[in-house]
Amino acid sequence: MVNRELGNFDGFAKDYEHVQNKSIRFSGADRDFFSEHKIKIVRRMEPGEGISILDLGCGDGNSAPYFRHYFPECDYSGVDTSRVSLDLAEQTQGSERSVFVHYDGEKIPFGDGSFDLVFAACVFHHIHPSAHTDVLGEVKRVLRPSGRLYLFEHNPLNPLTRRVVKSCRFDEDAILLRAAYTRRMLRESGFQKIETGYTVFFPYHRIFRGLHALEPYLKRLPIGGQYYARAVREGRDG
Repeated sequence: MVNRELGNFDGFAKDYEHVQNKSIRFSGADRDFFSEHKIKIVRRMEPGEGISILDLGCGDGNSAPYFRHYFPECDYSGVDTSRVSLDLAEQTQGSERSVFVHYDGEKIPFGDGSFDLVFAACVFHHIHPSAHTDVLGEVKRVLRPSGRLYLFEHNPLNPLTRRVVKSCRFDEDAILLRAAYTRRMLRESGFQKIETGYTVFFPYHRIFRGLHALEPYLKRLPIGGQYYARAVREGRDG
């Protein structure tokens, strides 16, 4: 199997939603649910308003409406290597405060210190590990001092997660990353105040609804279907 340095999803863009929903159908939720779920986690950890946000690997812009809902005063920018996906994002999610820009996989197309927050949801497992340091270097460059990176990834310790990845056509090249690796990767790239938490512990069928409120209290248990890492770019405010 040949691993792409940074995934390009032109070939999947038009049926991306269908393929993704099919692969996660057994969970009782669709991709919109999981997109919103991630933004809710970010919102709990980000009390500020009026921030500038970069969605790294935004795909067809599925996260954009949730950022606008939970961060109504934000300026949102999405970048992706797939021009087809970006065209779809622009058609469905483009607005005065939401822009979508092509990314060549090497240099993020924004100036130094452009953003308060960078969000990367299930992106790094499509980037070959040899390129992780370079991508994080670009993330640091476009973050302001004390800017925050939120990185979400699949948890390879969860067997249902491995099943989802195995059944998904556009994940055939994925290299799943353990949380310990992600913490080390961030630390070695110079990020500070790194914290991780696990999420997606229960299926989202009606019979499990009463258990979902427990998830924030279980974040230290390494059995969730996904995990997140929050890290801060070093700066005057640390």
